[in-house]
Amino acid sequence: MLNTHVVNCSNNEVIDEFTNTQLDQTQENEIEELGLLGKPSPMPVINVPPQVESEYIKPQKEEVLEPFYKFFRDGKSAEETSDSEDVSEEISMEEEEDKKISVEYYDPKQGDFVVGVVVSGNEYKLDVNIGADLLGTMLTKEVLPLYEKELDNLLCDFEKNPEEFLMKGKMGIVRNEEALSGGPVAGQPVVEHGTVLFAEVLGRTLSGRPLISTRRLFRRLAWHRVRQIKQLNEPIEVKITEWNTGGLLTRIEGLRAFLPKIELVNRVNNFTELKENVGRRIFVQITRISEDTNDLILSEKEAWNAKHLKEGTLLEGTVRKIFPYGAQIRIGESNRSGLLHISNITRGEIASVNDVLAIDEKVKVLVVKSMFPDKISLSTAVLESEPGLFLSNRERVFSEASEMAKKYRQKLPAVSIIRKLERLPDALPFNDEDNMYANWKWFKFERDNEPK
Repeated sequence: MLNTHVVNCSNNEVIDEFTNTQLDQTQENEIEELGLLGKPSPMPVINVPPQVESEYIKPQKEEVLEPFYKFFRDGKSAEETSDSEDVSEEISMEEEEDKKISVEYYDPKQGDFVVGVVVSGNEYKLDVNIGADLLGTMLTKEVLPLYEKELDNLLCDFEKNPEEFLMKGKMGIVRNEEALSGGPVAGQPVVEHGTVLFAEVLGRTLSGRPLISTRRLFRRLAWHRVRQIKQLNEPIEVKITEWNTGGLLTRIEGLRAFLPKIELVNRVNNFTELKENVGRRIFVQITRISEDTNDLILSEKEAWNAKHLKEGTLLEGTVRKIFPYGAQIRIGESNRSGLLHISNITRGEIASVNDVLAIDEKVKVLVVKSMFPDKISLSTAVLESEPGLFLSNRERVFSEASEMAKKYRQKLPAVSIIRKLERLPDALPFNDEDNMYANWKWFKFERDNEPK
């Protein structure tokens, strides 16, 4: 009995132990599961030691990537690789500094005069290298300063008038009947690749490329030449191309010029007479210039005065009126007239002008210095080789007129032909390309036959 009880007790204890142990494990498992869900446990925790949460330490990037470095750095560690990279970077930077080449570009500014080389293009625009970081753009219409009314003066039929076309100092364009026929023709580049152009910078396009124009540069140069012509104050020959109610129109150096009808030598009475002047070649002088307003005003009267009324000039005229003190002589076919004073008719003695001259008589006279600035003084007395010859042998006086006029001019005070002209305020340095063209130093020009 005693043994049995012992065994039973032992068995109960074992069972109790197993039961308690199993319960404890079950509770622990439930607590762990509840803890994982983050919910409070409904059952008390028995003999469970408090758990200390360990802080999560984020690994360094280099530690995580260290196993992969060997695939890229030949198995070297990060420190070794970084050290070697620093050394190699320093060496490469030093080598780059030694081999560094400074590249400069021309910075185009509006209003600059530039020289460029055509590198590509079509019938609409050209790509021009002007030494900038971007190629310059020029529209084909901006290449040449040609105008419709000016073409008649420039075009030349080489088969009909080659001598006129090849005259020294004359510029022209060979006539092309196909191009002038008016029909559509295939578009072609205006200039060939490699052509050197001189232009002015107008600004920038939307894409940032310099926009240049040869026509604008030519206009600036044309205004400069027109100012020089006015400064010389010499008559120039022009061809009348158009007319309007106020006068006549022509072009000088490609610039539109206006000749008021009041400045014509011959008086115009109606529009028909004014229109008849179109196509004529006449001498004019520039009287007023304004580039800002595009005004270029001419005068035929002043040109005529400078050409015909200079002291010592021999003229042919017609007696229009006779006065007690002299005669009014109409000069040539113009409406200008001068006074032949009685004291300038002959070196002999005369009682009356009517005794020597008659109305509508043709005479040769010489322009002499006038006491009045706006008056024209004429003389036949200075054409006499002998005193009173005009009274005795008028035909001889007229035949010797050219020789006597030459002697008269030789006696005039010597005037220096070479005049020192003042430098124009906006004079362009034509003899100094470095200063005239902003990008001149970016180009080097060589002749094909020069040794390299």
